[in-house]
Amino acid sequence: MNSALIPNLDLRQENLALPLRMENNPNTTAVPGRHTHSLVILDNRELDRQCLAQCMAAEKADLEILAFGSIEEWKQKRDEHPPLSAILLNVGGKKIDEPAVSEQIRKLASEFVSTPLIVLADSDDFGQIVKALEYGAKGFIPASVSVSVCMELIALSVAGGIFVPASALFAMRHLLDSSNSTARPLAGIFTDRQVEVVEALRRGKANKIIAYELNLRESTVKVHVRNIMKKVKATNRTEVVFKLNDLFLSGGSAASSLC
Repeated sequence: MNSALIPNLDLRQENLALPLRMENNPNTTAVPGRHTHSLVILDNRELDRQCLAQCMAAEKADLEILAFGSIEEWKQKRDEHPPLSAILLNVGGKKIDEPAVSEQIRKLASEFVSTPLIVLADSDDFGQIVKALEYGAKGFIPASVSVSVCMELIALSVAGGIFVPASALFAMRHLLDSSNSTARPLAGIFTDRQVEVVEALRRGKANKIIAYELNLRESTVKVHVRNIMKKVKATNRTEVVFKLNDLFLSGGSAASSLC
């Protein structure tokens, strides 16, 4: 009777040993094979990055999924893995404009110019998305999407595309559609000509285009832009747009804080 139970006991022990062999190499969840490229997940939270890596590996068998706490850890083992296809930086609930996060994005984007850097975040805030792209990210994926969708969006970035959530496009559309009805708050802050330049800036137009459409010299447009930046206390064009959009959405209640 006892001898008949021994094989079953051994079988259970063998099954239990399988996941332990996966844990011996915590930085990779893909079974070694004929992978030609790899995806690196960067996240200083070990449990989060390992769970995400295992889910992604189950979705993308032809791509080796690697998980590291920092890019320095990956560099130490880069020769052990296929060429890097993309970097997925999981910032979780952190803000993109936090100094540590923004610096990390800038550094990675600058060092890996030919490798798309995609940001994964808990938020899909329009301002945070724009800042991530401004810092050099090639895509912004909200954590609300499924793993399969996440993999498709990463593939899009690898192919040369740039993905942003639909919520960001709706936010931009709302801002543009409301420009005519909310132009009045600008009257007390800017001159009539500056208001026209502001509208063009909010639409992302370059100085040359603004000069052509408003029949101005490009140097004159630059002067208007500098004066607008001073009035809203901004250091660059992107910050100007953010502050102006806040003003438009508040219907002018933020005007006093800008002046």
